[in-house]
Amino acid sequence: MAKPATFEGKAAGSLVFETRLGVATTTSNTHKAWFSSTNGKSPAERSKCARTEMVPTVDFETKCYDNDWEIVLGKGYLRTVVDRCAHDFSRRRLIVNNVKARGPVEAAAKAAIARGDLDEYLFAEDRAAAALEFFQIEKSSFGRGYLYSISELVGLHASTADYLLHFASDSYPRRRHQWVASAIELMESRSDFVVANLCWNKRARAARAESFDRQGEFFIGYGFSDQCYLAKTSVFRAPIYNEHNAASERYPDYADELFEKRVDAYMRNHDLKRLTYGSQSYRHRNIPKSGIKRAWRRLWPLA
Repeated sequence: MAKPATFEGKAAGSLVFETRLGVATTTSNTHKAWFSSTNGKSPAERSKCARTEMVPTVDFETKCYDNDWEIVLGKGYLRTVVDRCAHDFSRRRLIVNNVKARGPVEAAAKAAIARGDLDEYLFAEDRAAAALEFFQIEKSSFGRGYLYSISELVGLHASTADYLLHFASDSYPRRRHQWVASAIELMESRSDFVVANLCWNKRARAARAESFDRQGEFFIGYGFSDQCYLAKTSVFRAPIYNEHNAASERYPDYADELFEKRVDAYMRNHDLKRLTYGSQSYRHRNIPKSGIKRAWRRLWPLA
């Protein structure tokens, strides 16, 4: 593996980003102006504006399954999670996977769309074959990791945006903060920056320890988690998921060759980096399947 590249000053690639925008300004200011100009527009209109002004488009995505769909599709949950991302998304998408009965889930998803909390929902099983063919992955190769992987692959296959922000159904931003535009600015400036995420569970020291460099609020290092990721789709929406790396064997054995392990292997093999935003974090909490703790979680899902 090549020696990790150290960020020294402003990369030449960032000049391309500014030229595409046609203005000599920071990405953050450009995004703020664009947000103002697209306020109140439909997702399709926002996407059209973004393409016209050459601002990178971003989709929001989360997922649910039989144990948590009532929480994810409960009133207020998606609206709050999306709002805390502080970004104007092209599409807000839900991937539904492994549910016993479609009817109630579909009704709840349609209600979320009617409330304006969501733009679309997809059932993973309807899109799985097309996604696996596109990414050139044999279903059997996942072992026990298939159910832990197919939602993410379906989401990447469905997205046509430049970036995809994903939160697992048991993960969410702790508070509202604008970090997405800053992450995109860095990822546009260097081809080896391919994914970004908030710090996990307020563990900034751990994130710092796992990094080898820092640029502003972002730690630069290796690694990948499916709990939260802002992915550069020009990299992730490609057949990259059949590689192996010894360092990637640290992922849980019970999930065999799952999605995040495959991503980690590809990134390490090709010396690709992730950016971790150190000053803000997301919260990851497993959702209990029964008992008083589950009842409490349904009542206060973001507490």
